[in-house]
Amino acid sequence: MGKGCIAATKYFLFLFNLIFFIFGATIMGFGLWILLDNQSLIAVLQDSSMGLKVVSYILIGVGSFSMLLGFLGCLGAIYEIRCLLGLYFTCLLLILLAQVATAILIYFQRDWLRKEASEIVSKVVVNYPGQNKTTEQAWDYLQRTMQCCGWNGHEDWEANLMIKNTSLDFYPCSCHNASLPPHTVADSGFCQTTSNDWPVYNTGCLGNVESWLFTNYGIILGICLGVAVIELLGMILSMGLCKSVHQEDYTKVPRF
Repeated sequence: MGKGCIAATKYFLFLFNLIFFIFGATIMGFGLWILLDNQSLIAVLQDSSMGLKVVSYILIGVGSFSMLLGFLGCLGAIYEIRCLLGLYFTCLLLILLAQVATAILIYFQRDWLRKEASEIVSKVVVNYPGQNKTTEQAWDYLQRTMQCCGWNGHEDWEANLMIKNTSLDFYPCSCHNASLPPHTVADSGFCQTTSNDWPVYNTGCLGNVESWLFTNYGIILGICLGVAVIELLGMILSMGLCKSVHQEDYTKVPRF
């Protein structure tokens, strides 16, 4: 490989690793968001699910490792250090295999994940309002912003202990349909109605969440494929540069 090709490979690999470093920072930020968020479905699920907390720690670890890997890749590319390039290739291969295994696991465990989420949300709905204000605020926020009520439908709220044990007609304020009177209600807690028909959204949040995922399916898939292509490109460039460095070192060996 000519010196021009080696230089081009080296700087392309450096640019790639800079992108990979930013990608690792993004993953770590996403993990921190899952761990610290208190205004979305994530907050509702992670408070009652140890598995989601473990996932957040894994994402933080993977993001940190990716940042370190990007840094080592930059050093290996600029200074043409063969051992770093070889280590970089091996780590990228392991990450790619781990991502494929994770995708397969999520696909085959999707029914279990849906059931787990349903059970967690059901507990929140039944015990609302309880002691965990952060989780309940996140659930109220989700119902308001996604214009939904309950997990499968507003009937889920009929199992709520407060609604079952009172003679008054209460309904969750965060479920209130803005197109129906009254037009000014509280953002949380229970509201009273004089009718047996609650002025709430009929759609469950499960349907809205799945609809959001389906709508953004192309974006999510594109990001995943883009990451895989970048990783494969990094592996190819690192091996190409490593081979070139080896050939240069071989030609410099004195002949007798």
